[in-house]
Amino acid sequence: MLPALETGRLTLRRMELGDAGFILGLLNEPSFLLHIGDKGVRTGDDARRYIEGVQAGDERFGFGLWLVERKDGGEPIGICGLLKRDWLEDVDLGFALRPAFWERGYAFEAASAVLAHARGPLGRRRIVAITSLENEASIQLLGKLGFRFERVARFTEGGDELRLFASEP
Repeated sequence: MLPALETGRLTLRRMELGDAGFILGLLNEPSFLLHIGDKGVRTGDDARRYIEGVQAGDERFGFGLWLVERKDGGEPIGICGLLKRDWLEDVDLGFALRPAFWERGYAFEAASAVLAHARGPLGRRRIVAITSLENEASIQLLGKLGFRFERVARFTEGGDELRLFASEP
């Protein structure tokens, strides 16, 4: 099971089925659909199945996506964590916040905690991140986190071209 991570302002914790309402809203934000993609989550049951899939990945790989909450009030604001995609050789950093919480440093704070966990307890050296071609905010954040651009590629047949970034200590 994923350990909880804490930063100055945030708690990153394992997703639970009770988070389905938040996940349903996040995965259907126009910005999520545009930059990350449509996960087909349209109902509370879909959101619970999505969470069960995340939990199964946590158990299988020992890492996954955390729910990001503000310590002040416990309000969920997004997700952040590590993913193992079949079509990527390396572990992938992923993050998404509700737009109301953009431009406040939360994504940097959460991603920094995830990277510290990946480098420390998990012993990961190379970590990658992918973005849509036009997702300038995520591209800038990855630069602040120390990622460098490697290439534009189409990773799945018929999939969109994506930018690949990598970070190695």
